[in-house]
Amino acid sequence: MPTGEHLTERELRVLDAVVQAYIETAEPAGSQMIARRFGLGVSPATIRTIMSELEDKGFLFHRHTSSGRIPTDQAYRAYVDRVMHGAPPSSEQQLALEAELQGRASALDEVLRRAAQVLGVLTQELGVAVAPALDRVVLERVELVQVSSDRMLLVLDLRSGAVRTIFVRVPGHMAPESVQRVSQLLNERLAGSTLREIRTTLGDRLRDAHGPPGGRELLDIFIAEGDDIFTLPEPGAVLLGSAQMLADQPEFASNARMRELLELTERRDLLREALHARRRTGLSITIGAENGDARLSDLTLVTSSYRSGELSGVIGVIGPTRMPYDKIIGLVEHTSRLVEGLFE
Repeated sequence: MPTGEHLTERELRVLDAVVQAYIETAEPAGSQMIARRFGLGVSPATIRTIMSELEDKGFLFHRHTSSGRIPTDQAYRAYVDRVMHGAPPSSEQQLALEAELQGRASALDEVLRRAAQVLGVLTQELGVAVAPALDRVVLERVELVQVSSDRMLLVLDLRSGAVRTIFVRVPGHMAPESVQRVSQLLNERLAGSTLREIRTTLGDRLRDAHGPPGGRELLDIFIAEGDDIFTLPEPGAVLLGSAQMLADQPEFASNARMRELLELTERRDLLREALHARRRTGLSITIGAENGDARLSDLTLVTSSYRSGELSGVIGVIGPTRMPYDKIIGLVEHTSRLVEGLFE
């Protein structure tokens, strides 16, 4: 039976009010306040009785005999599944997301990093993104740009619209026509193959290429350092926004809780494991103890998967279980669709 399925409509209305009040104030909700603020049409005494019933069923708890009630993980789950009405992002929020994601170059990691950052700012939670695996993505075009006397920028235009950029050390400045000819050779030999194929066969593809004057040395660099140059980012790499967004929330007011939060941001393996199964699940919400790892038992993860061709990953937020689910879910889903659009 789904969580909250057996609750009466009256119990659900009181549960809804308690959850909303606690999300807004971070203070236990009392029957007098609920009656005054939410106009449920029943007396404070009746609300108090219903709150006691909800506590007996595991949806509320209280820290002290005379204090108000606080929602449990089970209450948030019932709220999300049975009560909540989602709110789409405001026009201002949509414009902020679009300006941040569409206004600059589309290097894949940078797009995802900015998406996590702006989502964290808009939700006041910790934004998170999971990068896609790139080994099966096809290279469409190569471009070389000399950015300094000893560095060349290798730009890989990938099928699905993503871009990957790599800096390559070079012995000195090269003539523009030599750079152009080497770019042409790379496109002739590499375009149309997957990045995995390129990495494993790069030497064979370039060894017999006849480079222009001054360009053979650059081709030799690609052959000698191909494994490093075309090393792919770890599949499922976790990119985070700023943890400062969470630092201002009451749940992280103590130094101990803040340290735990910072340790969490440093444990990318823990986050990667928690997020890995979400790559193909659409919208996913895990609340408190629903997370498999006890270190995430005070947190909620709201994520939405994105997919474009061979590229797939996750975008979302991590925060305390006391979060405005109705607003955050809409923002997360909208952001994942924007990310998909950029990679199409």
